Amino acid sequence: MHHQPVTSPRQILETLLPYLRTAGAYAQQIQAQIAEQPAKDFDPENFFATALSDADLSVQTFIEVALLAHFPTIRFFGEEYAQTYNTKYFRAIDLGPAGDYLITLDPIDGTKFYLDGHDNYMVILTVCNADEYEAAIAMTPGQHCYYYALRGQGAYRGSWTDSLEACQLLRVNDPTPAICLGFSLNHLVDHIPDRYTLYPVKTAYSKENRIPNFNGLLSGELTGAVMARGQFIDGAALAFMAQEMGHIVTTWDGTAPPPLHTSSDMRRPGLVIGSSPEVHGDLLAAVQAVS
Repeated sequence: MHHQPVTSPRQILETLLPYLRTAGAYAQQIQAQIAEQPAKDFDPENFFATALSDADLSVQTFIEVALLAHFPTIRFFGEEYAQTYNTKYFRAIDLGPAGDYLITLDPIDGTKFYLDGHDNYMVILTVCNADEYEAAIAMTPGQHCYYYALRGQGAYRGSWTDSLEACQLLRVNDPTPAICLGFSLNHLVDHIPDRYTLYPVKTAYSKENRIPNFNGLLSGELTGAVMARGQFIDGAALAFMAQEMGHIVTTWDGTAPPPLHTSSDMRRPGLVIGSSPEVHGDLLAAVQAVS
C-alpha cells in the first residue's frame, strides 16, 4: 500500500526550523566548555569519526522530542541512534517505500571542528524519499546563518533568524579555487592540477587554523570536493544541496548518484563535486587516475 507522506518536505522544514535554531544556539553556547564523550569505537583510523560530544547527544535528543511531538509516525535515523533514548519510539529507522519519508540527522557535522572551537560545524537534517533527497537543511550556528534546499527548487541561504521565505537563492558565484578531499583521499593530491589549493582533510586539518569542511561548497570557500563515500546524514546531503545550488555531482565513474534505496549502510558511493564542468573534469580525472 502506498504510504501517504505526513506532510510536504517544505512543511517539515518549516515545522522543525525553530527547534533546529534552538538546538544550534545551544551547541554554540556550550561549545567553549564542552566535554568529549567516550569516543565512538567503529573507525579508529578516522579521528573525525571518533569524535563525539555532549552536544551530539543533546541535539539529537532535542530534535527527536520535536519529531515525536509533531510527526509521531515518521521514519527517523539519527547519527547517535545507538545511544539515544528515543530510537525505540520511532516507527522505523531506515528508508521506506516511495512517499514514506525518512528524516535523517547529523546532530553536529564536523564534531572535531566543533570540539576544537572552529565555527564551521553544522546541524544537518534531511528529508529522504526512496530515490532521492526531498529536502535538506544545514544550520551553521557559529556563522549565524543556515542553508536549505528543496528537490528541484534550488538551494537557499538565510541569516540565523530568517524564515524560509526570507532566504536568498544560492548560486555558484566565483568560488575560491580550493578543493576538499575526504579523509582517506590523500593519494589524489598528486593528480590534481596545482591551480587549486588543496585541503586533504587527514593532513590539512589543524586545531589552530580552520580549514574548509565540505560545507565550504555552500559558502563559496570551495570550488569542488571529492568524497570517498557519501553518508546520507552529511556528505551526500551536502552534495545534494550543492547540486541544487548548481554544482555538478557524480559518482567516481562520472554517472549520476544512484537512487538512495540502492545504497547500503546509509551511504552513497564516492562522490565528485565541481562548481563547473572544468573543475568537475579535473577531479574526475584525478579519481580515475587512481582507481
